[in-house]
Amino acid sequence: MLITIGIFSAAFGFKGFLLTNHFIDGGATGVSLLISALTEIPLYILIICINIPFIILGYIVMGKQFAIKTSLAIVGLSLVLATVTFPNITNDNLLVAVFGGFFLGAGIGFAIRGGAVIDGTEVLAIFLSRKFGVTIGDLIIVINVIIFGLAAYLLGVDIALYSMITYLAASKTLDFIVEGIEEYIGVTIVATRSEDIRQMIINKMGRGVTLYQGKRGYGKRGETKEVEIIYTVITRLELSKLNTEIEKIEPTAFVVMNSVKDTKGGMIKRRPLKH
Repeated sequence: MLITIGIFSAAFGFKGFLLTNHFIDGGATGVSLLISALTEIPLYILIICINIPFIILGYIVMGKQFAIKTSLAIVGLSLVLATVTFPNITNDNLLVAVFGGFFLGAGIGFAIRGGAVIDGTEVLAIFLSRKFGVTIGDLIIVINVIIFGLAAYLLGVDIALYSMITYLAASKTLDFIVEGIEEYIGVTIVATRSEDIRQMIINKMGRGVTLYQGKRGYGKRGETKEVEIIYTVITRLELSKLNTEIEKIEPTAFVVMNSVKDTKGGMIKRRPLKH
């Protein structure tokens, strides 16, 4: 269901906004849009052809199930682009860039949540990062700099600049769909009743904890006292419940929260396509 929603959202972004204005996105979809704008080749054919190498690479890097899902998602997107008619929503360049990127990014994000991709750039970035030891983010930036550089040369600077807005809108929407409401929060708790809080996190929250042995250094004389420091990782949606439960046990507990980019192992639910 998620992949189907992603297919129709991306197709709406393409045909309702980007195609008629020759705007492009980053990654494999950007290459497909760029070639479509310069030639008479239909986008639904290019989407399949450009992504074939990434599907093969996905089979090597991510496994058979991922490759099958991605193949079906890309073929599905191609069929929707070829057969379903979408109205041209607006010709205002800024609205096209922002909302075209929004629907395209949402489409890619929903496909990722469903365990597939409709843009193979991330698969390439994962492969190259493992091979050469550079970060995935840096590789994606380099790939997109090349794509937008070509767009500026072949389509004009204005279109390239609007296309960068499309890419930013798409990437922000993608991040929110994949990570937004399930963003991980690392919580450090220093409390006198640390054992009660530990039991609450395990039994009521269903989360694992790590205990550190530390010393308090608070006070006019800098007195030190042995204390157990609790660390746990929860999602943003669970944060309110955790704060409420801590307040019931020890209102004066010292709590520090910070965003966690990714996790591996433990009692944390894995998001799709984590690498």
